[in-house]
Amino acid sequence: MASLLLKNADMLVTMDSTRRELVGGGLYAEDGVVKQVGASDALPQSADRVIDASGQIVLPGFVNTHHHLNQTLTRNLPAAQNNNLFSWLQAHYRIWAKTGPEASRTSALVGLAELALSGCTTVFDHSYLFRSGNKVDYQIDAAKDLGVRFHASRGSMSLGESNGGLPPDECVEIEEDIIADSIRVVDRYHDAARGSMTRIVLAPCSPFSVSENLLKETAALARDKKVMLHTHLCETLDEERYTLERFGKRPVEWMEDLGWLGDDVWFAHAIHVDDEEIAKFAHNGCGAAHCPCSNMRLASGIAPIKKYVKAGVKVGLGVDGSASNDASNILLEARQAMLLARLQMALLPPEGPRRLFLLSQSHPLRADEWMTARQALELATLGGAAVLGRDDIGSLEEGKCADFFTLDLNTIAYAGALHDPVAAVLFCAPQSARHTVINGRVVVEDGEVSTLDMAPVVEAHNRYSRQMAEGM
Repeated sequence: MASLLLKNADMLVTMDSTRRELVGGGLYAEDGVVKQVGASDALPQSADRVIDASGQIVLPGFVNTHHHLNQTLTRNLPAAQNNNLFSWLQAHYRIWAKTGPEASRTSALVGLAELALSGCTTVFDHSYLFRSGNKVDYQIDAAKDLGVRFHASRGSMSLGESNGGLPPDECVEIEEDIIADSIRVVDRYHDAARGSMTRIVLAPCSPFSVSENLLKETAALARDKKVMLHTHLCETLDEERYTLERFGKRPVEWMEDLGWLGDDVWFAHAIHVDDEEIAKFAHNGCGAAHCPCSNMRLASGIAPIKKYVKAGVKVGLGVDGSASNDASNILLEARQAMLLARLQMALLPPEGPRRLFLLSQSHPLRADEWMTARQALELATLGGAAVLGRDDIGSLEEGKCADFFTLDLNTIAYAGALHDPVAAVLFCAPQSARHTVINGRVVVEDGEVSTLDMAPVVEAHNRYSRQMAEGM
């Protein structure tokens, strides 16, 4: 039985049902499960591993609900720096489709390490290109080696340009092959047990890259196998025009008719929705992955997060792909979510339509319209856990997974902000984690990844990235 003791934290944020914030707090865990949380002097005084968190704040591990790890290979490509979604995708599809097994592994390691350094302990990855010998298996193995809690998707694209889709034909798969490999991956890797480190999600890519038949078959398979469903939805007005022109329906209505509204489904972005569609999400238990940095980079729009939360829609944060962000930093994403929600509410009339007003017509925010730092932290923790269908992560309390991270408070970045250290985590510039612990295992120690030597990984990653870019 492996035990872990964390003690003497300047502040420990529990995110439990009463949202306790403990001065001088700590926790004790055994075999990756929290056994006690409270004052440091009330905890067992010895363990196999002891972390003295003096001068640090401790938070529950953040949950990333939408990512594309292989995109770390194509960050900041000059040909795609100033594009909206459709043209940005068309600039990337063919290069992504050439990602081989070793490049896939190194990109996963780089993205996961960057996430862990920003306090992320649970990651969902949406992979959907598998024509080059790439497989979900390589990313799952990378997550295991690094020690990150991982929800992997067997994503898919089957609708090429010749059939009315956006991706080139050479980037899509045969639907029978997609379903067969989906069954293989679920049967081999999915672990539904409490505290599991690996789960599988079935995730057709988007309304403009898969057929209606594949969406229906995938939903039926997921429900037979009892795994969750995910896709991009309502990300851009181009997508909305696509479904209106092709099917005569807005994206949400189209997905509803295909059986894709339910408490086992969450959508990435979910920006361009009206009040009726928000109510449908809430009624059916759907979740949303909010990706503010990516949405701003691609000028896609601002998701109505305050409306979602008020309606009871599950909302988590996603960093999205590292070619549309271009950072795998979940703490930065939480800060951006807080700031963007404030801007959006200031630009909208109190009871106005679904559109931005000019700055000259903005109104002062009411008290209930502000997104607070603590609300943003809740999206990053409990919100993400709910979106992924997990009740064993997202907070630090007895019986939950020992997933947490610490930040040094006595730094230049936090100087002058310590009258409220919890809010300082978001109001001040995002800092790297001092320690990140996942399932009771120290993955980041003293600001460095401790489970793998990342230097050769970064060297190989940059080599693969150059080769892929030169082949564009």
